[in-house]
Amino acid sequence: MTAAPAADVRPAPSWGRRTATAVAVTATLAAVAQTLLLSVGIGGWLPGWQPLPWLLIAVPAWLFARPAWRTPPAVERAVDLLRRIPAWGYALAVLAMAAAVWAALQDSEPWIGHEEAVYADKARSWHDGTPAAGWGTYRPVGLPALGRLALAVHNDVGALRAVALLLTLFTLTATYVTAARLTTPRRAVVTTLLLLGGLGFLRRVPEFLNDIGATGLLLLVVLLLVRAQEKPGSRALPAAAVIAVAAFYLRYGVVGNLAAIVLGALLAYGPRAWLAHRWRLACAAGILAAGLLPHFLYAVRETGSPLGLVFSATSQANRAYTGDGFVYYLSVFPYRLAGDLGAVVMAAGLYGAAAALLRRRRARRGTAAARPDDARRVFLGAAAVLTFVILGMVTDGEPRFVYLPVALLTMLGVQTAAECAGRRAATVLAATAALAAVTVPATAQYVAHAAMPGPTGQAASTVPVARGLARDGSCLLVTGYEPEAGWYSGCDAVTYAQYRRMTPPEDTRVTFVLFEHGRLQPDAEGLERLVAGRPVTVTTFPTDGSLGTATTVTLR
Repeated sequence: MTAAPAADVRPAPSWGRRTATAVAVTATLAAVAQTLLLSVGIGGWLPGWQPLPWLLIAVPAWLFARPAWRTPPAVERAVDLLRRIPAWGYALAVLAMAAAVWAALQDSEPWIGHEEAVYADKARSWHDGTPAAGWGTYRPVGLPALGRLALAVHNDVGALRAVALLLTLFTLTATYVTAARLTTPRRAVVTTLLLLGGLGFLRRVPEFLNDIGATGLLLLVVLLLVRAQEKPGSRALPAAAVIAVAAFYLRYGVVGNLAAIVLGALLAYGPRAWLAHRWRLACAAGILAAGLLPHFLYAVRETGSPLGLVFSATSQANRAYTGDGFVYYLSVFPYRLAGDLGAVVMAAGLYGAAAALLRRRRARRGTAAARPDDARRVFLGAAAVLTFVILGMVTDGEPRFVYLPVALLTMLGVQTAAECAGRRAATVLAATAALAAVTVPATAQYVAHAAMPGPTGQAASTVPVARGLARDGSCLLVTGYEPEAGWYSGCDAVTYAQYRRMTPPEDTRVTFVLFEHGRLQPDAEGLERLVAGRPVTVTTFPTDGSLGTATTVTLR
């Protein structure tokens, strides 16, 4: 008998590691099975179709059981076959998947929603002069401008939703390009796929809103700032200023994101590194000033202050106290923002950014060596964290406000996971991408069965009433659902609070709309005060929607 070489002898895993391996395998299989069932529409057994966070149990168990890992040869051969497909081919597949999900979800939410209708009404107002019901001067003009172009092609909701698809494809492409430049093309594919499959992101893919498109522009700003530091002589700073102006006109709320990006860049690279580009900084500042000048002049005319509209937009936040948005982000981070798989990757991204920060500090003390891209990682991590803090303090919390930090932490997380996996990096990334690909239709099923029925049920009440009130000539609807009422009726529409402060134009038919389960509407005594003894026509509209029967009171 000849003893085996010492290098081939491995100690048997301890009882704890064997238990951890069993827990990891069981939780992973449960997560995969759950995702597969959801992806084919079998999820009614879950409370509210909400998937259980099995991976939040599996990943710590895998990390603890890591010495017991052994990759089966069949898996390694499959990964080698997958690697033969170029990264751009996978990127195109992700875009095709996004388009398919967008199309599939249109049937689950066929009517335009409250926030969508605000921008849709303004776009149609520019197109044919229909009143812009629900519009406020604090809202940005970029999305209605795009909608105006779409309505010139085809005047209906589908054209506006097609703009949403184009904005989604643009942002996913920007995510891929940014991640490919800052990591690798294959890791960029995984990042893009994870972003698409996140609950917060996918929920808004079908809708005519500006949050997704603004995120793509912000990611390009981040990429250009990194390029400005890492490529000598680059003209990235002026280009970043141009894109920042475009993002601002698309969504005023990007001011908070841009502030976080700038602060993160200063913390990561230091003021001296930026002062070395003083002439390009001056050029970028000039571009920003010139691009924002029309907005400042308009804001001064409307509010008396160049920043009046931005502050006005912030004041519209539906928050109970200062900082409740930040509390909300803490309560949903990261699971409710990115789903089970995305939450694990985002946590890895935070770890990667923190590790890079510690390495830089040790390098300054001479106790360790920093990596060449540590400053970049600190920048991405700092920008992500600061975005949560700044937006959480100045506005209310919503997942659609924080797509940028989700994308940045996902990018960092994919990079960190690949590096921690070492020689198993290809296998780990392939497994992550495979599960993410199944997560996309699974998340779409959750959106269709749990997130969309509420707005759709409400629209089943508001839409038939608004259509029934459509008339030729000047008309004004007073309701708690003014944007969508304006879109489907063609009338102007205001809230009850706005009506109390206004005098309707002469020859305008005024109709008060009250729902059985409506919001922001007066009681019987309040309605009598609004009518003020004038003759009225009362009509009842039975509806199948969640708001119940509608009663309309038209002043004669």
